[in-house]
Amino acid sequence: MTDIIFDSAASLAEAIREKRVSSAELTQAFLDRIGQVNPALNAVVMLDETAMEQARAADDALAKSEEVGPLHGVPITLKDSHDTAGVVTTGGTLGRANFVPAADSTVTARLRGAGVVLLGKTNTPELTMGMETENLVYGRTNNPYDTDRTCGGSSGGGAAIVAAGGSAFDIGTDTGGSIRFPGHCCGVAGIKPTSGRVPRTGHIIPYGMGVRDSLTQVGPIARYVEDLALILPIISGPDWRDPAIVPMPLGDPDCVDASSLRVAFYTDNGVKTPTPETIDAVTAAASALAAAGARVVEDRPAALTDYELSWKSLPHYDGSVQRLLDAAGTTEPHPWTLSVLESSESATAAELEELMEQVDAFRSDILAFMEDYDILLSPIMPVPAQPHDVIRINRLEYGSYTRPHNLTGWPTAVVRGGTSPEGLPIAVQIAAQPWREDAALAAAQLIESASGGWRPPSI
Repeated sequence: MTDIIFDSAASLAEAIREKRVSSAELTQAFLDRIGQVNPALNAVVMLDETAMEQARAADDALAKSEEVGPLHGVPITLKDSHDTAGVVTTGGTLGRANFVPAADSTVTARLRGAGVVLLGKTNTPELTMGMETENLVYGRTNNPYDTDRTCGGSSGGGAAIVAAGGSAFDIGTDTGGSIRFPGHCCGVAGIKPTSGRVPRTGHIIPYGMGVRDSLTQVGPIARYVEDLALILPIISGPDWRDPAIVPMPLGDPDCVDASSLRVAFYTDNGVKTPTPETIDAVTAAASALAAAGARVVEDRPAALTDYELSWKSLPHYDGSVQRLLDAAGTTEPHPWTLSVLESSESATAAELEELMEQVDAFRSDILAFMEDYDILLSPIMPVPAQPHDVIRINRLEYGSYTRPHNLTGWPTAVVRGGTSPEGLPIAVQIAAQPWREDAALAAAQLIESASGGWRPPSI
């Protein structure tokens, strides 16, 4: 049981269906692993007391030969920003410290329908806003490769516990890099889907966020790329609540011909030069794609250096942070949230219109660049996981590789591609054309095969 918890979710689901292991046995093994590593990590902040009951029910269904879903009996965790009926969901904010939702978020409900067992909830910064996973409800989460370092944010709790083998997978969210940055820090895989792919109904940052609405997306975090391809179709598609969701077909990465891929890569965005090891990881990933037959050239969109004005201005002008705090009933925000509020400005309708024109011009420039490419390969961050609070101080430079893809809305994956001299993971970023999650995941699988992907931490 010790080793099986590190298997892929796909392998675990198959083992359960074939009755080589029971869901109850697996669930207990994952709970034991959480008990072992969580005191040092503080990644799982709320256990679902019904987890073993869920697992036994899953085993009973198999014993009765009932029809089961593709994730039947697989134990997972969920970021504490997703509503879970009957389980406290704080969103990392004090106003919701004891909030128990009456209904599941759309993504939670779809995963339950696919058969998962919910182990518990994972930590997030307040309102999922922050590159350091810390809040006033549960405190700070640490990196499983070095507990003195950040696990990233905002999906840091999920990335940390998945990397440490305490959960088969987690569901993160990404507004400026919140799946990809923790994936980089913790050496796990993840994908921010195309804007409009996965409903945000029942998430702490919901749909209907005005000028910011297209920035936030929901996506899976796992140890293996194959699991991202398994989970994404389950959580995708219209729920007839989130008005931004498009009924767009989702391609199969296994059907992507690597030799047909046109790949551009860059190792320096002109904002912050990465470490030599980060540059090596991206270069090695590009070589792996070339070895698989892809046409690979070194190139980058010129507009990348212009991202800051547009991205930084969006959350500072629309007043959404205060509205979210008010909705949660929070009167004592985290100091980081307060700093965001203090830097916010009011804007006239004309100023907002001009800002959106700048954003659309940025999107158009990047889209024109991608006419010639299927994949854009780059660093996630210029540095590996840093000591706590360092990233927060330098957030604009360090976030300059991830945030442009929240503006474009493109699907963007993360997978481990190397290791720093300190033994920390280094990930690469794989962006694809709109709605081409299949291409992003196919490239991620090739890079994972070449680099070895996730490696267990020493914790």
